[in-house]
Formats: sequence, structure tokens, C-alpha cells
Amino acid sequence: MALAFDEACAAASESEPPIGAALIDAEGRLLARAHNQTIALHDPTAHAEVLCLREAGGRLGNHRLPGTILLVTLEPCLMCLGALIHARVAGIVFATPDPKAGALVSNLDGANLPFANHRPWVLQGPLAEDCATLLKRFFLARRK
Repeated sequence: MALAFDEACAAASESEPPIGAALIDAEGRLLARAHNQTIALHDPTAHAEVLCLREAGGRLGNHRLPGTILLVTLEPCLMCLGALIHARVAGIVFATPDPKAGALVSNLDGANLPFANHRPWVLQGPLAEDCATLLKRFFLARRK
């Protein structure tokens, strides 16, 4: 989760929402890391999770990423959850919940959608306080 947090800090330094992600394989090897770049890329899909999947897929030469684990600083949204399901990511570890758009625990039990053909496991909490503080500070500063 430290890698994802570093990416979130990089996003904040670029005036992007401070959300970072890292994708590792079953042995814990880093496959990809990214942070939100929706503003810089003028792309509403350029969330940290999606950018990680794109990088890892290109690196591995496959759109399926079975056995991988996504580490992300904020609970994924519905768009990112859909991408993670389609990529067959085995597990999702997120630091802090997103009461506005979170699709794993906050607004939806996204890992147990009855119609989905893949169900990743979910773990919540590592570095939750640090990630929540980074997000709160970023958005407070933007509002001023």
C-alpha cells in the first residue's frame, strides 16, 4: 500500500485528486503503479486503477490479469470495479472508503454482484488514516 500512497502523493503534487494504485502479482512483484490523471489527460477514465490495468496488460501482453492484487488508496468507483472484474483481478485492497462513489462497501457490495462472472476478494484498511488525511487536505485546499 506504500507504493499506492506514494502515487497518491504524486497525484496531489500534480493537482490531481490524490488517488494512487499499484498492481502486484501473486508473489508480490510489482506489475504497475499509477495515479489519477483525469485532468492532465483530459480523460474521465484515467483513474489510478484503470491506468494500472492498462500498464500491466500491456506489459504482460494480456487483457486478463488473474492472480493479481490491486492496492489502491481509495475504494474503487463503479467504473473501476467493472474494469477490475473484466481483468479478472483476484483481489482488491483499499485504504479508505469512498462514501460518495465507492462501489465495494460504501454504496454497493461490488465484489458479490450476482450477475458478474468474476468475484474478487476485498480487504479494507491498510494506511486508511494516512490516505483519508491526504484526501481531506487536498479537497480542503481546493475549496479555499
